[in-house]
Amino acid sequence: MTTTPVTLPRPVRQGSGAVTGLAIAVASALAFSSSGPFVKPLLDGGWSLGAVLIIRMGLAALLLSPALVLAIRRQRGFLRRHGLLIAAFGLTAVAGCQLFYFSAMQRMPVAVALLIQYIAPVLIVIAVWVRTRRAPSRAVVIGSVVAMTGLVLVVDISGARFDLLGTVFALCAAVCAAAYFVIAGRAGDDLPPLALAAGGLLVGTALMGALVLVGVLPFAAPSITVELAGLEVPGILPLLWVGGVATTVGYALGVIAVPLIGSRLASFVGLSEVLFALGFAWLLLGETPAPIQFVGGALILAGVVLVKLDASGPVEPRTETASIPVIPSP
Repeated sequence: MTTTPVTLPRPVRQGSGAVTGLAIAVASALAFSSSGPFVKPLLDGGWSLGAVLIIRMGLAALLLSPALVLAIRRQRGFLRRHGLLIAAFGLTAVAGCQLFYFSAMQRMPVAVALLIQYIAPVLIVIAVWVRTRRAPSRAVVIGSVVAMTGLVLVVDISGARFDLLGTVFALCAAVCAAAYFVIAGRAGDDLPPLALAAGGLLVGTALMGALVLVGVLPFAAPSITVELAGLEVPGILPLLWVGGVATTVGYALGVIAVPLIGSRLASFVGLSEVLFALGFAWLLLGETPAPIQFVGGALILAGVVLVKLDASGPVEPRTETASIPVIPSP
């Protein structure tokens, strides 16, 4: 009798692991949400998008790089086995989200671009439906509708104009955002989450650098001061926060959380980033939310709860290799 390694599906963790995963996912959304309010004064002050993204991604990649180095040293052939997945993560979840979103933002109101990008959870629900050939449960469908309705209320799209190319860019950003959760869901013991995040950030930084070198993205980083929460601070300080804390912690916690709770639920929890961003904009930039936005926030949370309560939908599989005894044919 011999043993043959086969790949078996492993369900998303339940119980305490799921609770921990939810807490980590919320912390990831909180970290990501501070990026916009900190970056906005820099862009208004003359910094180019290329400069902001290179420094943001590069600093986060540097801080997380020990995890990638450790994974390469521990596993022979690590890059051969996981290189394509890491590259895909960097091109979509890291670089693609940023490039497509900001490209859309230049052609349409920020709120509309943001709204389209955050249909990523719905895209994941549809993808699971297609892959498993099982329709989502009523709780998931209702939760999706409630959460998207809340998102519309949170993001003010009044007086928005339609732009075909901008809409295409925003939809591409939504696909890339969905890819973030789907690829992160494949992390585990064989592909450590932090190694995935570090490798993806390195790929994203390299792509941004190449786009700057060929002139696709301008690079401008003037010495300026910006106002945050009524204080004048050097422009480099908010960027250090964005790269060293918001991006580093956001990606690190995000790729850890997704395997614990599954890509579908993690994507809905990610909608809380919009709520946290409103809070940071209120505290740092003095942008007070309207009452209807609080209603929208409550609907988003209700939608997340409905998706979490779903227990009848198809299990999102993770894969692990197991050795099963096989009796050879006579």
